[in-house]
Amino acid sequence: MNVIATGSIAYDYLMRFPGKFRDHFIAEQLHQVSLSFLVDDMTKHWGGVAANIAYTMALLGMRPKLMGTAGRDFPDYRMWLESVGVDCSIVKQIDEVFTASFFCNTDVENNQIASFYAGAMSLASQYSLKDALNGQMDNVDMVIISPNDPKAMSNLAEECRQHHIRFIYDPSQQVPRLSGEELRRDMDGAHAMIVNAYEAEVISQKTGLSLDDLRDMIDILVITRGKHGSTIYTNGHVTDVKAFPAVNNDPTGGGDAFRAGFVTGLLHNWSLELAAQVGSLCASYCIEQIGTQSHKFTIGEFIGRFRTEYDDNGALDVLLSLAKS
Repeated sequence: MNVIATGSIAYDYLMRFPGKFRDHFIAEQLHQVSLSFLVDDMTKHWGGVAANIAYTMALLGMRPKLMGTAGRDFPDYRMWLESVGVDCSIVKQIDEVFTASFFCNTDVENNQIASFYAGAMSLASQYSLKDALNGQMDNVDMVIISPNDPKAMSNLAEECRQHHIRFIYDPSQQVPRLSGEELRRDMDGAHAMIVNAYEAEVISQKTGLSLDDLRDMIDILVITRGKHGSTIYTNGHVTDVKAFPAVNNDPTGGGDAFRAGFVTGLLHNWSLELAAQVGSLCASYCIEQIGTQSHKFTIGEFIGRFRTEYDDNGALDVLLSLAKS
């Protein structure tokens, strides 16, 4: 199966401040803020939506191709991803810049002050599927278009339409940035769109499309609802899937892991309900750890845990054969 995960590739720098941000802001001086917070700890994590999706797909025995732009600090990240089975052969490394980076400081009340450096991601619009695949696009089974430089997302959607390639449209974090016109244009022709409940409302407001309109436009519309699970709309049917129980709950990266499991299910032609159930368990593995690529499991462990909640009628056994190949 030739699936390509496109989108952001980034480093996440997560810091923890042992106080409350609000104690250090003076209302009368907000026009000239100058603050520095001494943090207790900092951790560096692999991140970026496309890389996160590809990582969990690889844990499930898939061999996704990661497509995106990274900077001169990417070699260690490349080694990490390839060690778990992600194909990084079409990641474009641009040595003039650094890989995109997310810097986030969280206080004791879980308030956050963050900055995002686009770095190499800002050049993604100059990198096409045709370039990445040397024009060999006939054997692509599916493309995942996840948050990226907005122009790059639009270009990829248009390429998929032109070459009749099934694509998953996942605007998620870029929904606030994209206009209603851009969202309507880029979701056109998508095989599926996956967004969370809040993003679905924003998309409706920006595009002027009701939820019913979105259902009619997209073959498969998936709306994730955090601890309340997910809802799938297709062909007039509505399927609700509960969230898989999780031991801990740090939601960062859970949506990306869900997408990895759901897309894996689509590629195996499982029922949409089963695909979402697999996605739900992937999300639980992720949110039980700090970081978006800190979770690990063997195929046997995954199937065993899945069957404590759901009956797959043996469908997941195909993952065992992938793990052996």
